Amino acid sequence: MALDIGSSRVGVAVSDELQITVRPLASIKRGSWKQLLRDIKHLVAELRAQAIVIGLPLRLDGTEGNAAIDMREMARKFRLSLTVPVHLHDERLTTFLAQENLKAGRNDPKEIADRLDSEAAAIILRDFFENKNLERASAHE
Repeated sequence: MALDIGSSRVGVAVSDELQITVRPLASIKRGSWKQLLRDIKHLVAELRAQAIVIGLPLRLDGTEGNAAIDMREMARKFRLSLTVPVHLHDERLTTFLAQENLKAGRNDPKEIADRLDSEAAAIILRDFFENKNLERASAHE
């Protein structure tokens, strides 16, 4: 399961067990830490998620600013509170790509806004799987 955690909404995406397909789900409203944790625990249980991938908002030059530091802290809290592994993954340009994908699908502006965070989470999850597969391939070379 991937999360694109924003200030007001959290985009959510999931994959099948074989990591072949990725689909965005409805985003969830971000409230207090306790409420967010309850919501994520519920999703992990309901979806039988094996791990969580959280988008890490790096700057375009790859450095970390306050947003990335905050997300590292949030990932640390999730690791302490959940029973599944929690990974961070570079999310640079995912919102832009998600917006372009949704526009190409001829979605209206309201639908784009509603689906944007979860579409970005889906891109984060696809990228995470792709990088993991590339790492495996280069380890066998």
